[in-house]
Amino acid sequence: MAIITTENVCRVFGTGKESVQALKNVSIEVQEGTLTMLKGRSGSGKTTLMNSLGALDYPTSGSVIFDGKDITKLSNAKRDALRCRDIGFVFQSVALIASMSAYENVDFGMRISGVPYAERKKRVEECLNLVGLGKRMTHRPHELSGGEQQRVAIARAIAHTPKVLFADEPTAELDTQMGLRVIGMFKDLIRERGLTIVMTTHDPNMMELADHVYTLEDGEIIGAV
Repeated sequence: MAIITTENVCRVFGTGKESVQALKNVSIEVQEGTLTMLKGRSGSGKTTLMNSLGALDYPTSGSVIFDGKDITKLSNAKRDALRCRDIGFVFQSVALIASMSAYENVDFGMRISGVPYAERKKRVEECLNLVGLGKRMTHRPHELSGGEQQRVAIARAIAHTPKVLFADEPTAELDTQMGLRVIGMFKDLIRERGLTIVMTTHDPNMMELADHVYTLEDGEIIGAV
């Protein structure tokens, strides 16, 4: 079953002669419980598409149906609530807070959302153990390798049990071996937790592990497997 569907999504930045059409009539489906990759060179539109799918950006036209709701018609407040409840994000720059330990970084988002302490503590420990960092909870980002930092970012993104995890070039700063380990972890999360994951990449080594791959070029879907 498709958890996300887009129909003729377009995204235009700027106006008049200065306008740039970043997405052109994009129609895709993301099946629940799968790893879907958006493939393309820099500037192809894959990050713009992911931001539209994840309610970070409004398309100029077209529709994005997320779990049965057209999120292009939601107010900013309702989109914020959707992201807090059902969506997780992992970015290329892991964006961990340098002064906080791995535990504190994962805990922080749930704390500002008002999750009770006992529930937060259990969930943080569960998520860090899930990504293999149960023994590194007290370490700060500068004490962790690049791969470990990315795993903390993944733990943070899944701590609130989202339905969909969006990952923007999550392996770009990692060597191939560590990148494949991260993708392997994504596959484990899908199999064991029923998570749906959408990620962008231009790395051919990662695409073989995807369930579905959409190829973008100049804002258009030019291939789907």
